[in-house]
Amino acid sequence: MAIDNTRWGILYCPKHGIKSSKKRWTKIENCLKERNIDFDFVQSENPDGVTRLINMMINNGYKTIVIVGGDSALNDAVNCLMSADKEVRESIALGLIPNGLMNDFAHYWGFKESDIEKTIDWLKEHRVRKIDLGCIRYTNADGDKCRRYFLNCINIGLISAIMNLRQQTRRLFGSRTLSFLFSLILMIFQRLDYKMFIKINSDIIKRKVMTVCIGNASGYGQTPNAVPYNGLLDVSVVYHPEMTQLFEGFYLLITGKFLNHHSVHPYRTREVTVNEAVRAMVSIDGRLMKTPVGPYSITVEQEVINFLIPA
Repeated sequence: MAIDNTRWGILYCPKHGIKSSKKRWTKIENCLKERNIDFDFVQSENPDGVTRLINMMINNGYKTIVIVGGDSALNDAVNCLMSADKEVRESIALGLIPNGLMNDFAHYWGFKESDIEKTIDWLKEHRVRKIDLGCIRYTNADGDKCRRYFLNCINIGLISAIMNLRQQTRRLFGSRTLSFLFSLILMIFQRLDYKMFIKINSDIIKRKVMTVCIGNASGYGQTPNAVPYNGLLDVSVVYHPEMTQLFEGFYLLITGKFLNHHSVHPYRTREVTVNEAVRAMVSIDGRLMKTPVGPYSITVEQEVINFLIPA
């Protein structure tokens, strides 16, 4: 059966372990109905189900797909769209109602978890902007050539490990602040630098590095000047500071002044080649991935996704 082009397909990704998830969806549903928005919705019971449900919506012909979720669910959605034929992808607009642990891409555009009404009003205006995606191309442990797209950033090294800890502790504490502080305590037991060999533009970095962030957008505060529509990636390379400077760096991160730290070296580029990053964890849009085998590259693809932005 053909789907009405004005009908939204909504994927609801509840916050796991949060008791108020059902109440939040009820509030969203009532808000949609009050605004006479026609929609069908499905609920993802676990992260593995997001890809299957998004592909189902694409194949069923929905032209507006709205994710009620966080950065990881949004990442799955854009990867599904990039797997579709270009003609199909360009006929679909992707929207977001933030409902995740981080919601960094939502915050970049000014969407707030606490203001569902304004978010839905903005989405209803159907203001579309074509946005860029970053892309990592790598070889996995089975020798397969793979690629994965991202909206926010790729982290290599310590911050990737900290973000993984933060997500785990957030589920435990249910609080951003507590999870962040506990992650900082656990950081003491983490490896603080990694032997890396990286090429950015004409610069060769071959030394010990604490962390690298390659941002298509704000990158959880690490690439605060990055924008997902200029065809470029912002890169922050952080050399190993002293322990007191390390905590200063985290303070600057949460206050939006990360680039002011003297150990942070910023770049802007179309491509980053990582020839070596010994035992450094890699995360994409806040989700840990299996460490690539051998060299890998990160590039940007310009204006490939139709995204619904605030009016």
